[in-house]
Amino acid sequence: MHSMKPNFHWGHTVAQTVVHNSAHTVAHKAQVVHMPHMLHTRHMPHMPHMPHLRLVKGKGTLFAHFAQFALASAVMLGMAATAPASAVAQTANAHVVTPKAANAQTAAVHTFTLANGMTVWVKPDRRAPTAVHMVWLRVGSMDEVDGTSGVAHVLEHMLFKGTPTLGAGEFSRRVAALGGRENAFTSKDYTGYFQQIPSSQLEAVMRLEADRFANNQWPDAEFVKELEVVKEERRLRTEDNPRAQLYEMLMATALTASPYRRPIVGWMSDLEAMTPQDARDFYHRWYTPSNAAVVVAGDVDPLQVKALAEKYYGSIAARPLPPRKPQQEPAQQGLRRLEFKAPAEQAYVTLAFKVPRLSSLEVTPENDDALALTVLAAVLDGYSGARLERTLTQGDKRLADSVGAYNGLLGRGPQFFYLDGVPAKGQTPEALEAALRAQVQRVATEGVTEAELQRVKTQWVASEIYKLDSVFNQGRELGVAWSLGLPPDYSAQMIARLRQVSPAQVQAVAQKYFGDDSLTVGILRPQPVSDAPKPRRAAPGLRH
Repeated sequence: MHSMKPNFHWGHTVAQTVVHNSAHTVAHKAQVVHMPHMLHTRHMPHMPHMPHLRLVKGKGTLFAHFAQFALASAVMLGMAATAPASAVAQTANAHVVTPKAANAQTAAVHTFTLANGMTVWVKPDRRAPTAVHMVWLRVGSMDEVDGTSGVAHVLEHMLFKGTPTLGAGEFSRRVAALGGRENAFTSKDYTGYFQQIPSSQLEAVMRLEADRFANNQWPDAEFVKELEVVKEERRLRTEDNPRAQLYEMLMATALTASPYRRPIVGWMSDLEAMTPQDARDFYHRWYTPSNAAVVVAGDVDPLQVKALAEKYYGSIAARPLPPRKPQQEPAQQGLRRLEFKAPAEQAYVTLAFKVPRLSSLEVTPENDDALALTVLAAVLDGYSGARLERTLTQGDKRLADSVGAYNGLLGRGPQFFYLDGVPAKGQTPEALEAALRAQVQRVATEGVTEAELQRVKTQWVASEIYKLDSVFNQGRELGVAWSLGLPPDYSAQMIARLRQVSPAQVQAVAQKYFGDDSLTVGILRPQPVSDAPKPRRAAPGLRH
C-alpha cells in the first residue's frame, strides 16, 4: 500500500516522522509506504511526516495515528517488547488513573506535578527489568513562524550537541555505555526525547536528560555543521521522493492559514537562512517545565520516579510560556487541485477531505463524527480484503495496484480524511480518483453492515492488547495523550466510544464530509526515470 497520510519527524535516525534522521517510510507488504506528515527522528530512517499512521493490514487500523507508528518505531529501533504488569495500588501524593474498560493486565498510571509546573506520568510494568524514559514537549512545527520553518526539528538535533558539562555526541555515548538506546522525534504537534534502558540505570538517564533540557548549549560552528545534515536529510527524504514532494505541496494547497501547511523538516529556503540564534530563541521560548512532561514506563516504583524527578527536574527554573495564536483555517469554498511532475515509475493520486478532529473525549457532534470517520476508514481499508482492496485492486480489470483510506483522528491542527492509490497499468489517475470517491458514495447510499463493523471492532481490541506488549509503546501512548491534552486512560475510553459507533453514524459521515468544497486532490504525473539524478547516499552525519 502506498500511503502518504500524515505527521512527524524523528531526529535521531530512523524515520521521516523527523526522527533525528528521518524520512517517513514504513515497510508494508514488501512495499514502501510514505507517511506524509509525521515525525522526524534522529536515529531512524526518516518517515516523511508521520504521527498518524495506518496499522498494517491484518492487525487493525484503529490507531492510525498511534499504534502503527508505535509498532513501526519499536521494530525500526530494535526495541525489546515487554508486557504490562498488574495495577499498582494508590500511593500518597500520587494521582492514580486506572483505565476504564481496559484489559485486566493494564497497569494504573500515576501522575504528579512538580513545583515548577512539569508533569510526571509513570506506568509500572514489572515483566522485565527494563524501562523507557521520555521527555515530551508540547511544541512542534506548528508553533514555528513563517521564515523559520524546520527550526523545531533543527533544535531537536541540537539537543544532542552539548551542555556546559557534555560535549557534542557525549549524551548518546553515555546512554550507550549504560546499555541503553536513545532517540528523539519532532511532529507538527510535539517534540520528544527518549531512552530505553535497564531499569537500574533510570536515575543516570534522568540526570542526563534534565541537564540538556535546562542547559543546552553549543558553538555556532556545531550548528552550521548540523544544519547541513538536516538540509541533506530534506534532500534525501523529500526532494528525492516524488510522493513526499506531492504530499508537501498538497498540504500547502489544502491549507492557507493553519501552520500545518508547513513541512516539519522545513522549506529549504528557510533552512538556508536559519541562524544559530533562531534555534536558541525557540529553545528559550518553549523548553520550559510547564510545557513539558516526563513519562516513565517499565520496571519502576512510582514514588521513586517522583523522587528522582523532583531531584533532577524539580530545580529547573520555571518560565512563562508565550501565548499561542489560534491561526484558524478559514472554510474552504471549492475544490482545489494540483499536479506534480517528477521522475517516477507510476502515477499516484491522493484525495484529502477536511474533516473534524477529536478535540477531547467529550460527547459532541464533532467528536462523534471524528470517531465515525475513523470507523469508515477501517471499513474501507482496515483489513486484508476490505472494500477498497477487494473492489479496486483485484481481477484482470483492476483499477489500481494499491489503494488506501486513512482518517486523521487526533492532532492540534486541522485533520483530513485521505483516499489514495496507484493506478494499475493502462488506468489513469482520474479514473482511480472517481472510483475511490464512488466507494465512499456507496457507503453514503447503501450504508455498512453490522458484520463489517464487528470485524473492525474485534481487530481494534486485538491491536490494543498487542501494542501493550511493548513498554516503549506504553510510554509513547502516554506522551501523545499528554501532548494533546487527553487523560492517561484516553486509549481505553476511545476504544469504548468507537465500539459504540453504529452503522447509521458511519453512513451519516459518508454523506456529510465528502463533497467538492472540502476536497483537495493531488496527482503525481510520472516522468521518465532515466532523467532523474542518481539517488544520494546518506551523509555520515545523518546517523548520530
